Amino acid sequence: MKKLIALVLSALVLTSLLAGCGSTESKKADVKVVTTIFPLYDWVREVAQDDADIHLDLLLDNGVDLHSYQPSAKDIVTISDCDVFIYVGGESDKWVDDTLKQANNKDMIVLNLMDILGDKAKEEELKEGMQGEAEEDGKEHEESPEYDEHVWLSLKNASVFTQSIADALKKADSQHADAFQANADVYKGKLTELDKQYQDAVDKAAVKTLLFGDRFPFRYLTDDYKLDYYAAFVGCSAETEASFETITFLSGKVDELNLKSIMQIETSDGSIAKTVRDNTKTKDQTILTLDSLQSVTTERVNNGETYLSIMTSNLDILRQALL
Repeated sequence: MKKLIALVLSALVLTSLLAGCGSTESKKADVKVVTTIFPLYDWVREVAQDDADIHLDLLLDNGVDLHSYQPSAKDIVTISDCDVFIYVGGESDKWVDDTLKQANNKDMIVLNLMDILGDKAKEEELKEGMQGEAEEDGKEHEESPEYDEHVWLSLKNASVFTQSIADALKKADSQHADAFQANADVYKGKLTELDKQYQDAVDKAAVKTLLFGDRFPFRYLTDDYKLDYYAAFVGCSAETEASFETITFLSGKVDELNLKSIMQIETSDGSIAKTVRDNTKTKDQTILTLDSLQSVTTERVNNGETYLSIMTSNLDILRQALL
């Protein structure tokens, strides 16, 4: 991947230099913004609105999961020339460092969401009953802490990131700074209102625990509202098969807590959640799906889905889960 990035960007630099000979144009009129995943893309849309010439690209636009994405040569070129680049900054984005080092635009404004959160970023939690990652070659080795990168699933975080995006756009296009800030303020108000609805739903809920027969990317969300949870795997896990011990533990927790629902995420095939249900006493729990927004397709975007609409739908699902 490093060699690919170097070759692509070297060719891009040469092409740009040749194309620029004899040209007096120093900068294009529009601001090029590139984002990795959909929530970031949608926040830029909300801040920019139609108040400026923003050329906006979404890299993960075909349903590819954040954890398995690797940039194509076209993606690398798109990033290299942009004015503002926004990415999550977790373990899945290790490819970004090499790309940015060799980017064409040395004045690029870069937003790393994990850096913005700073010490508020949460380490991944291996909770009771959760299946850990299999060690490579059967060897145990010490690693630095791995942080939960699903930071966009907190509405409180989303408000912070929206302001950071507004500040970046104001720097890139100072002529529209007032409009960007006004749009950000309106949008943050909507995020705050939805956040209050989540808190109200949790306050009125009879149940305060979610159980996932799946990966668990909702740590930031559950922590916001002081919900407890159990799950088969951590949010970034590559595991797809749950052990007998994990299934037994989760099924036992469903029975112990008298849970009426078992959760999964939108990319799941449902097999683990169904197996957990089949091993409970009553075998009649509803399987509910929460959308983690990490693999939203262009088709869904074109159909009008937004960060707020998906998180509102998640709230409806959450209300059912907490009955």
